[in-house]
Amino acid sequence: MAERLVLVDYGAGNLRSVENALRAAGAGEVAVSADPAAVAGADRIVLPGVGAFAACMNGLTAIPGMVDALREAAIARARPFLGICVGMQLMADLGVEHGDHPGLGWIPGRVERIEPADPAVKVPHMGWNDVVPSADHPLIAAGEAYFLHSYAFLPAEPRTLLGTTDHGGRRTAAIGRDNLIGVQFHPEKSQRYGQAFLSRFLDWMP
Repeated sequence: MAERLVLVDYGAGNLRSVENALRAAGAGEVAVSADPAAVAGADRIVLPGVGAFAACMNGLTAIPGMVDALREAAIARARPFLGICVGMQLMADLGVEHGDHPGLGWIPGRVERIEPADPAVKVPHMGWNDVVPSADHPLIAAGEAYFLHSYAFLPAEPRTLLGTTDHGGRRTAAIGRDNLIGVQFHPEKSQRYGQAFLSRFLDWMP
């Protein structure tokens, strides 16, 4: 039976770009779906995200059963899960953009605004920057990726920090545990580096 890869459609991601990047990386069939049943039964899940933390979380919770479906697939059934940009940030306990907003609570930590030590460093962090592995993980390699964000994940447990970048200080580029992986950069905009990352994710069997 062919693997069922689901790209979650909840109104908060550049779905076409991510879908095209996954296909180019070798995904074959990509089901773009807002159906919780499809998500719950997926073999591999990608959660994109663009915009504010609260708006993205509200988009998930506005679909009846979607949060439970994600938990069923990614936590109960331990299927490989990838969160991209705000999709990564939603795995945190809390996001503090425009007030305190609970996340999925899968990886302990908070999402807070980037406050560079040097006021000359601009926010949002936008453009190409180095990804530096901070742990031995099969998906995270050194290289340059494309970033676009004003808020960053502050993990509460150092072991979940898989990669960093520098923008007025060290920032989280990748987090994860077990079958969960999240990246702050946009693999769909990161050309060769992003394609290689997505290809590794598609083959990943944690």
